[in-house]
Amino acid sequence: MINNNQIGLIKQILEPFDPTEIGIFGSYARGQNKENSDLDILVSFGKKISLFDLIGLEQELSEKLFIKVDLVTRKSLSVLIEKHVERDLEKII
Repeated sequence: MINNNQIGLIKQILEPFDPTEIGIFGSYARGQNKENSDLDILVSFGKKISLFDLIGLEQELSEKLFIKVDLVTRKSLSVLIEKHVERDLEKII
């Protein structure tokens, strides 16, 4: 699981890009994370975001949280994967 400080940091980093949805899925959402687990974050934005911005956000989140972050946009999810993501999803906003 992630703590409230980490949640606040995630919101702070993503806020300039107008997130309409932020959620955690995968091992952290299930409470099954291990030392080498990555943090899977699902996000939707209210404004258009470039691939370079998305990569930059992923890197900044990883550096500030000291956890490897995989930042995934809802638009990029395939229908097959979306079911698995929704099953674990813990919404932040």
